[in-house]
Amino acid sequence: MVAERNLARTVRHLIAALLIVVGLAGFAISATPLQQERSGGHAALVEIDGPIEPVTARYVSRALSRAEADNAKIVVITIDTPGGLLDSTRDIVEEIFASEVPVVVYVAPSGAQAASAGTFITAAGHVAAMASATNIGAASPVGGGGEDLPDTLESKARQDAAAFLRSIAERTGRNPEALEATVLEARSYTASEALDEGIIDLLAENMNELLTGLDGRVVTVDGRESVLETANLDIREIGQTALEQFLDIISNPDIAFLLLSVGGLGIIIELYSPGLLGPGIVGLIALALAFVALGHLPVNWVGFGLIVVAMFLFYMEMQAPGISVFGIGGAVSFLLGGFLLFGSFEPPAIDAPSFRVSYWMLAVAGAAVFTGLALTFRALAQYRGVDYISPAKAPLGKPGRVVDRIDPQGTIRVDGEIWTAESATGEPIEERASIVVVDMDGLIVKVRRVE
Repeated sequence: MVAERNLARTVRHLIAALLIVVGLAGFAISATPLQQERSGGHAALVEIDGPIEPVTARYVSRALSRAEADNAKIVVITIDTPGGLLDSTRDIVEEIFASEVPVVVYVAPSGAQAASAGTFITAAGHVAAMASATNIGAASPVGGGGEDLPDTLESKARQDAAAFLRSIAERTGRNPEALEATVLEARSYTASEALDEGIIDLLAENMNELLTGLDGRVVTVDGRESVLETANLDIREIGQTALEQFLDIISNPDIAFLLLSVGGLGIIIELYSPGLLGPGIVGLIALALAFVALGHLPVNWVGFGLIVVAMFLFYMEMQAPGISVFGIGGAVSFLLGGFLLFGSFEPPAIDAPSFRVSYWMLAVAGAAVFTGLALTFRALAQYRGVDYISPAKAPLGKPGRVVDRIDPQGTIRVDGEIWTAESATGEPIEERASIVVVDMDGLIVKVRRVE
């Protein structure tokens, strides 16, 4: 009864903590930065530096809305990316097409690249520009982990990506054949080659040169032609919010997997020993952050399910400690789940950095989880006044004596060892009474009075 009351109280505390975490997360996610006073006559600067992910699409969408609200003359998106997710790329392209402010995509600084997903985004700009010593292209599809695709799937993915790029070229008036070659032939172009092929509109070494080259250029925005007036425009950067920067950090596959592991471990410890609260609260916070991160990554839910199964098996192992099928099964399920967590079961992404848990993180997290569970179990067992022992060494059938009155739990001494005990009949057993061990439930022995 005491254990049941402790468990019920712990569950209530965990639910309350979870509601607080979810409420704070919802408030943070729904919050938007205060807008500056509206003013015109400036160019809004948006920087994409890194893989194209859902967080990137969220940032670009907010920045374009902010630029429109601030009456910016143009939006300049500087881009340096090795690629990214196709769904996020489509979202950014849609936002550019829907923008009422002219969008200039600028591959810069020198040494930058607009590879894979960056090719689609650059081609979608109302104006496309590149700095010297930059490149664009190599947009062939690969799996979500960066691996090559099977021939049939690769052919379908190539055709789909090529059709998407052709549709962008038709809308922006760029060379569809040259852009299509970046997908079908994995072609890549230098800045001067891209200009010659009609992929971009101009070359510019820096922002001032870009604004000078844009001045007087006619662009079509939302079906209407307009003349750009960019000479001497002030440049105002629209950076990522603190929330977007935080999401960008935790949306790393290694960090997401680590948060998921820590969260599961904390909940297991709390359920095993109700009332500690600390592990449960830390576990809930880690799980909440893990789910936020998973919402911004290409999750394979088979891998997620295997991690959940692993946590359940670990809990079962703690109930009946010792090297057993639960521990071995949990270890295998945990490692497989981490390996498959960001696998490529979903439609493949275009060429991008690997969205997969690294092998070293699997090894470190696996060792940490197993070690943490073992040490925690031993500490809790010692705290309860018992020694770590496997079920095979349980004192079944052995006589002993009650040390502390059993009602409903107490302690007994058997062969010089102290055990937590319950009455097998449910009746209280007084101190110093003689007993015999008749059963065992985890680390709690069930005893019967001996007259």
